Amino acid sequence: MKVAYLQFNPSFGQTRENIDRACGLMASAGADLYVLPELCFTGYTFTSRPEAWGLAESAVDGYSISAMTQIAARSKSAIVFGFPERSGNDLYNSCALVLPDKKIHVYRKLHLFLDEKRWFKPGDKPLAVYDFNECRLGLMICFDWRFPEVARSLALLGAHIICHPANLVMRQCQNAMITRCLENRIFAVTANRFGRETRGLFDNIFTGKSQILGPNGQVLESSTDDKEEIRFADINYRESEDKSVNSINNIWADRRPEFYFRSDYGEKRT
Repeated sequence: MKVAYLQFNPSFGQTRENIDRACGLMASAGADLYVLPELCFTGYTFTSRPEAWGLAESAVDGYSISAMTQIAARSKSAIVFGFPERSGNDLYNSCALVLPDKKIHVYRKLHLFLDEKRWFKPGDKPLAVYDFNECRLGLMICFDWRFPEVARSLALLGAHIICHPANLVMRQCQNAMITRCLENRIFAVTANRFGRETRGLFDNIFTGKSQILGPNGQVLESSTDDKEEIRFADINYRESEDKSVNSINNIWADRRPEFYFRSDYGEKRT
């Protein structure tokens, strides 16, 4: 499978322009799976909830959903991208997995970061894994990297690849994702943006350095922190089905879950 990430610096609020730029980059790659950044077509640095609401869209028939659905169908590829989701009276920081048959799967970010808590509601959907050409894809967004339970849950659900749209401002993530892949023997594609977005009192500097990782934690492809580009790797996703560390140890068979979730761990010790 040919997997790719798109790293770019979107113009805030210019949804159609950003989609056109992304489409231009994707047109020449010929990948099976594309992963784009978090909130990649709207920008990230909102100054109010009404502003975020005005740029949000429905996961059913929103503009970016419709555009990516058409591209996925035409290219016979799967596309993962982040968008602000409007659902009833609620806003979510979401990402969509759009498949060539026009099926759409949506994940809502479980772990909101800093000012995201001002605009968005925490995700309310369980973690899940989705099939694409016999490959199983798991979804997580940006700050979810800080919680190892997310990657572990997706791996236990049978994911071959974690698709990770991001707008990273903390510089530890890329190394942490190497650990996530190593401890779960899984592939991961982190698509991050780069550049600076200053709006009102809010200022964000994004770290770039998108990457594709293998199940031994190896970096298969990576970018710098300041370049717009699409990069890809040809992978055998079934390598992530082998959970052996050596001839004796297996990270699934050796788990001791009966000791991991004791109810008294959180009790105050005296």
